[in-house]
This record gives sequence, C-alpha cells and structure tokens, in this order.
Amino acid sequence: MSLTEIRARIASAERAAGRAEGSVTLIAVSKVQPLDRVEAVLGEGHRVFGENYVQEAQAKWPPLRARFGPVEVHMIGPLQTNKAKVAVELFDAIHTLDRPSLAEKLARLAEARGSCPQLFVQVNTGEEPQKAGVLPADADGFIRDCRALGLPLAGLMCIPPEDQDSRPHFAMLAALAARNGLAGLSMGMSGDFEAAIAAGATHIRVGSAIFGARNYG
Repeated sequence: MSLTEIRARIASAERAAGRAEGSVTLIAVSKVQPLDRVEAVLGEGHRVFGENYVQEAQAKWPPLRARFGPVEVHMIGPLQTNKAKVAVELFDAIHTLDRPSLAEKLARLAEARGSCPQLFVQVNTGEEPQKAGVLPADADGFIRDCRALGLPLAGLMCIPPEDQDSRPHFAMLAALAARNGLAGLSMGMSGDFEAAIAAGATHIRVGSAIFGARNYG
C-alpha cells in the first residue's frame, strides 16, 4: 500500500471521527527496513519515523538527516536503561517509558542536558506477562511519580494483544490519559489504525503497510 493511500485513509478516519484533518501523526515504522525503502518514503516527503533499536537508529538516522534535513525519529521499542543517554540525544520522542529506573535515568539526563524528548508512558493494557509496560492499575501512580521527577509527559502508548479486539484497549488508554490530563495517545498499527483514530489516537505507528513485509533474515 502506498504512503498516499495510507494518508488518505487517515484523513478519512479523522473526518469520520469528527476530528480536524492533520490531527493524527503518522509514524512510519522503519525498523529493519532496507535503506532504499526508507529513502523512498523520505523522498515522498514523509518526515516522522519510528525505530525499535537504539543501535540501528544510531547507524541509520544521522547520515539520513544530513542528506534529507530535519526528521523526527521516535523510539517505539523497549529502551534499556544503559542506552538512555544515546536515546535522548538521538530521538525526538520516546514511547516506551515503563519503569521507575528508566524514569529516574531520563530525569537525570534531562536535568544535565536542559532538554528531554517527548515521553509517552507505555501501558500494558492486556496485562501480558511477556510484554513491557506499566499495568493499568499502576499507571496513575507511575504517571504521578514521573511528573514528580519533572519529566515532560506527552501521553500514553499501548500495544493491544494480537489475538484480541483492539478497541477496548484503545478506550482504556484514552480513559487513563483523560483522567491524568494527558493529550497524547500513541496507539494503532497497520491493521487497526482507523479504530485507534476513532478512539482518539494522536500518533499511529504504521510499518508493513507502508514499507512492505520486513525481512529479518
């Protein structure tokens, strides 16, 4: 599916939800994609991308930014605390803030740098043991603790279970965000982004629908 088609579907979903056109940010998930595919999307004018791995992003984006100009890069994969220093220098937003040790490290780095990427708290809405994220019952307290550290929280993020209807998870995340006065909702991927937009998503993460299937070989 072309980037133009994805943009058209986003605009249609925004209209259907009674939202302003352009209110949803499309994050093109470029992790482990061949460089030529990423360059093609950059060539079409897209400037917001998502990466899962600090090391891969560190190798890829400085040279691409040098060639194509300013590009927003969002960290959407789990962030190891020992890679936080590189992450805050490389990424414009981190969507996977999920534990006190990472919050404390980011707060120290933000104080030292005088700035911090946008931060989204990842919530494990499905309470899946293998998945990262704060449990819903702990989210209010964790958000309060992050604010006490002075962290600039932009919103919440979730990845619903693959075998479930995403919509109740989107609704849960939206309610959590509203209760805590957070405007940002990072939710929705290639298969469910229209439902996410209907539920209030401000950022959707679309990879395979734009770039094609990934080759992990």
